[in-house]
Amino acid sequence: MRLAFVSYETVFHRDNETNRRLQTVLELLHERGHEVHVCCVAFWDSNLDTFEKDGIVYHGVADSLESGRTFMLRLPFTLWSIGPDIVHTASEPPGQVHAASWGASLARAPLLTEWYGEIDPPDEPTTVGIPTGRWYDGAITKPDRVIAPSRMVGTWVRERGATNGQVAILPNPIDLERISDTPPGANVDVVYARRLDEGANLESLLLGLAELRDRNWNASILGDGPHRENYESLTRDLRIDDRVTFVGDITLEERIAAYRSAHVFVQTATECVYPTELAWALGAGCIGIVEYHTDSAAHELVEGRERGFRTTSEQELADAILEAGGLDHLTIDDSYAHLGRSKVIDRYLELYEELQESNGLL
Repeated sequence: MRLAFVSYETVFHRDNETNRRLQTVLELLHERGHEVHVCCVAFWDSNLDTFEKDGIVYHGVADSLESGRTFMLRLPFTLWSIGPDIVHTASEPPGQVHAASWGASLARAPLLTEWYGEIDPPDEPTTVGIPTGRWYDGAITKPDRVIAPSRMVGTWVRERGATNGQVAILPNPIDLERISDTPPGANVDVVYARRLDEGANLESLLLGLAELRDRNWNASILGDGPHRENYESLTRDLRIDDRVTFVGDITLEERIAAYRSAHVFVQTATECVYPTELAWALGAGCIGIVEYHTDSAAHELVEGRERGFRTTSEQELADAILEAGGLDHLTIDDSYAHLGRSKVIDRYLELYEELQESNGLL
């Protein structure tokens, strides 16, 4: 298939989780032999309109991130010139979904939107020349399918006007082969991984561990951020600083090694549209303990599983850590194979084929 993706920003403009997810999908589709085009703001130093990187063709619809209006006006005609079988767009900024809808109509192709999740979408434009605010609601009604990373985000999308039949839930893919090829690191009982900012809520874990100070355990905190010093100070106040190690930012390989060696992964963040690090840790054999929060989808990965716990307080979290001690230690968990790269990309291709068939294109 010839696939046209629309993403004003790419991972080469800004390396965040939303852009990394989209880039992973692009690369996996290319590996399967599909022709992949990306309509974006040019990120290459050249006067060329297109740029090929690792087999993927990028189309510079605008020259800079300050040219949102130009991007909106040119996008439909760029899509028409590509002649795609499918048009697949990111949701942010939402104005590009409207422009992609016009382009998909010109190209007579189905439209999908990747909706990674907004808790409180902004009322004012965040991208020069591309409106946001009320455009979020209109953008949701344009695509034939809206892809959400979790049931929670799927609910948000339906609340904004999408129908049940429009919404498909596809997780962030993890690489199970990469996990199995990575040797475990030093043994650790409890691991936590996230940027240590205002949403980290690491204090819940630290308070839970303090309830267990008379037990034999050690914990690793992976990640850095503006609240790290406060959390380090809290471990000293709780008199558990001799057993909690703040590792800082490390590579994915190093995190996988930590997950394969750890017995428990604890997730306490208050906001999370998809718990990517938890998914890697579960695939690497960790027992998952998730503190429930209204704006976090993390509990979705552990519900109904023997090796998963959902808690609502520090005492419940401490009790779950104790109970997890009675379960076997694993370094890989095949029950999470459905999160693997191959399974997830199969589902994308099934969606594409379903839309082509329903639109009379197969």
